[in-house]
Amino acid sequence: MIEVRNVWKEYGDQVVLERVNLRIEEGEFCSMIGASGCGKSTFLRLLLGQEAATRGEILLDGKPLPREPDAHRGVVFQRYSVFEHLSVVRNVMLGLELPHAKFTGRLFGARRRAARDEAVAMLERVGLGAALDKYPQQLSGGMQQRLAIAQALMMKPRVLLLDEPFGALDPGIRKDMHELLLGLWRESNLTIFMVTHDLKEGFTLGSRVLVFDKVRVDPQAPGAYGARITYNIPLDRSRASASSLHLAQAVVEHASRSAAALI
Repeated sequence: MIEVRNVWKEYGDQVVLERVNLRIEEGEFCSMIGASGCGKSTFLRLLLGQEAATRGEILLDGKPLPREPDAHRGVVFQRYSVFEHLSVVRNVMLGLELPHAKFTGRLFGARRRAARDEAVAMLERVGLGAALDKYPQQLSGGMQQRLAIAQALMMKPRVLLLDEPFGALDPGIRKDMHELLLGLWRESNLTIFMVTHDLKEGFTLGSRVLVFDKVRVDPQAPGAYGARITYNIPLDRSRASASSLHLAQAVVEHASRSAAALI
């Protein structure tokens, strides 16, 4: 579904990513981990279309990925990307209203009722069916992140991009969010890319773990080299034993410590 061919990303003299190559099938859940500053979020922005690769190309179904965000790619950030002045249900309806209401920004009559029914169904799926008329400031952090996920899924994207979506949540709430996300992933056959600094979270959720690391570092020119995907670990939990998962996790932990020491 997605093919990344020899992608580089540079900002002036600063090389962030170099020679990134990847092939991802539809329906995979890719956890992206690595030391801070090694290009994970930059790669996510390339997939979103928010930024363009300096060299190389990213293909979706064999065609160049559009150079701007579209309905095929939903995104959820660590900071709750919701509209404070809109109710919960209006936040989720907004994605359906804007493309079809260019002048007023609203739908009316039967189309509006249908959009609301669809939004309510989505909110019930993420456990917010009892909070339809509340405003984001009246919700807990976990509930706001559920709302952000509902927003992203409302447009039925093929690819969901998550940038540390649970980093600000308490451990108990994070566990609930993990279960929610895995359930939605299995139901909808989404292709997911998730940036996380939590190794356990990456291995718990992902069907594939991608480790970003700088393999070359010049102390005299710290920006001369970029990061690559140094480990690409598929996780088949139907066959993998706990010991094999533990071994893969130990390899990644060692790589992450080495990268942090170099940087």
